[in-house]
Amino acid sequence: MIQSLNQKSSKKMKERKKMQKCHRVQPPQLEQPEKMPILKGEASHYNADLHNLLCCCQCVDVAFYPEDLSIAVEAHKIILCSVSHLFMLLFGVKSPSDAHDTSLVQLAQSLFAVEEGDPLPSYPHGVPPCVPPVRVVVKDSLFCSCLPDILHFIYSGAFQWERLEEDIKKKLKDPDKTEHVLEKVKCILKTPGKPNTVKDCKSHQIKLLYNTSLRLFFNTPVLADVLFKIQDATVPAHRAVLVARCEVMAAMFNGNYLEANSVLVPVYGVSKDTFLSFLEYLYTDSCCPAGILQAMSLLICAEMYQVMRLRHICELYIITQLQSMPSRELASTSLSIVSLLKKAKWKSAIL
Repeated sequence: MIQSLNQKSSKKMKERKKMQKCHRVQPPQLEQPEKMPILKGEASHYNADLHNLLCCCQCVDVAFYPEDLSIAVEAHKIILCSVSHLFMLLFGVKSPSDAHDTSLVQLAQSLFAVEEGDPLPSYPHGVPPCVPPVRVVVKDSLFCSCLPDILHFIYSGAFQWERLEEDIKKKLKDPDKTEHVLEKVKCILKTPGKPNTVKDCKSHQIKLLYNTSLRLFFNTPVLADVLFKIQDATVPAHRAVLVARCEVMAAMFNGNYLEANSVLVPVYGVSKDTFLSFLEYLYTDSCCPAGILQAMSLLICAEMYQVMRLRHICELYIITQLQSMPSRELASTSLSIVSLLKKAKWKSAIL
């Protein structure tokens, strides 16, 4: 009898537990969170952009001539000065007293002669005059005949030395003449006080040097031919670099727009710091946002000017920061990023 009562009691306890379990509030069944998209990396086209600038002959401000002035070879001071101290001397960026290597001054004087023109007035806020390119006579006939190949070498990144050697060999068909011209190129591209690295350095080292050389002229008035007016401040820049690196600015400065004939160009919709970061990318092909908010602002600016690689860099930075950010911190920031990242998800990502 006692055993029977125990069995009934045990049965009732099981039924009671079963009833309690049925009435218990079940936790919500949450779906697995969607993974952040993996962005496709876009290869740099920095050197190709500058090489295309040479081929299209836009914004040229210097023309090289042989002594008989028969043929002109056009180029851009900003590009030449960014890779050569000799061209800095030639175009007045540096004075002979600043040069620590007297042989460089002597080479510049023996190889080139800049034709003196009338001094041009300054037009800081008006319409620039139609200024013809500076005329430079090349005194060395062999060097002058190879100048188009040398410029292609410089504009392509100044690292394809073997290709330049082959091109000059085919053109001159004489070992001594070829060596003469190549030695001139080495001296032109040599950094004073440092060993000559044009031929000996690895390609990626020369590429890195070339990509940072335009940084010398970023946000400086030296050789600048345009001023951006933004937030009661002016930012100097160089049309040649802008046209080479940004298709929107190429259309703006070469089309039938007001900016094409203006020195002072207003900028709306972005802050000065964001626009400076944008210009820095155009000059150096690198971008290091200070934080997620700056990356978001730079993303909008890149979208505005249709610089797709910069947009991808900003998207990748934002996604990387979000993945490493704790959920509580992310919620407290109240960042409105969903609409911005939709483009990253659908346009630039592998889901």
